[in-house]
Amino acid sequence: MTHVLEVRFKGNRREYFTWPSDDSLRVDDAVIVEVDRGQDLGRVSAVGGVAEKKCQRCGACGQGQTADPSTEAPPAPRAIVRRASDHETKVARELRTNEEEVRRIVRDRVRQHTLPMKVSDAEWQWDKRKLTIYFTAEQRVDFRALVRDLAGLFRTRIELRQIGARDEAKRLDGIGRCGRQLCIASWLPEGRPVSLSLAKAQGLSLNPVQISGPCGRLLCCLHYEHDFYVQQRKRFPKEGKAVRTPVGIEKVVAVDIFRERVTLRSDAGETRVVTLDQLQAE
Repeated sequence: MTHVLEVRFKGNRREYFTWPSDDSLRVDDAVIVEVDRGQDLGRVSAVGGVAEKKCQRCGACGQGQTADPSTEAPPAPRAIVRRASDHETKVARELRTNEEEVRRIVRDRVRQHTLPMKVSDAEWQWDKRKLTIYFTAEQRVDFRALVRDLAGLFRTRIELRQIGARDEAKRLDGIGRCGRQLCIASWLPEGRPVSLSLAKAQGLSLNPVQISGPCGRLLCCLHYEHDFYVQQRKRFPKEGKAVRTPVGIEKVVAVDIFRERVTLRSDAGETRVVTLDQLQAE
């Protein structure tokens, strides 16, 4: 029976593969998988129904999607070749150790070519047939000369991949303002765009320094409670709105959705705080 498994590689990169064997694999088992132009080593990160559901959501291989004759069918998932031996995992560990030196060398070559790019990470394919360099840049970079230089130096296929600030945080991992591991590197499938309007709706400071993560972008977690704030604010009058009360015409100065209180100010400048139920009763 063929099973779909999720395999994790360096930098929280995850892909899906088939395992055409009854010999069950467990989470964290090291495996050798088929990749473009060779083989790579990764570790199983999800099995069974969990892996199949995540694969369907991914959609890269077309699993769980209805076929459309007018479009080209996505490629089928590649296969897991075998379990990795102790020697093969040792080779992978040595490559991981070597990658820091590779990144240092690539940074030196980038400076020599005077390219406006920041080298974030380097990743060897397990069979050393490909070396992927991840970098960030504010603009498009012509790195053709650099690729030729690196190919001659490392004697392998070179791939330079430009990534965004959130993708860089996902690869490098770190600790957020909350003191916990970054969401984007631990459980968040992908980073969604975040705007200042989310912070404004939640009554947070609009100073980007106070609501930004280590990547320099607005916090991903601003999305988590946004729907709650939107739904709760529908129960309250808008700030700045004039309402008629037994006191007269008063202006809504502020609302507290957690204590369900509304701060009002009269034309005379007097301020009072009432509960939402009390305001609706008036």
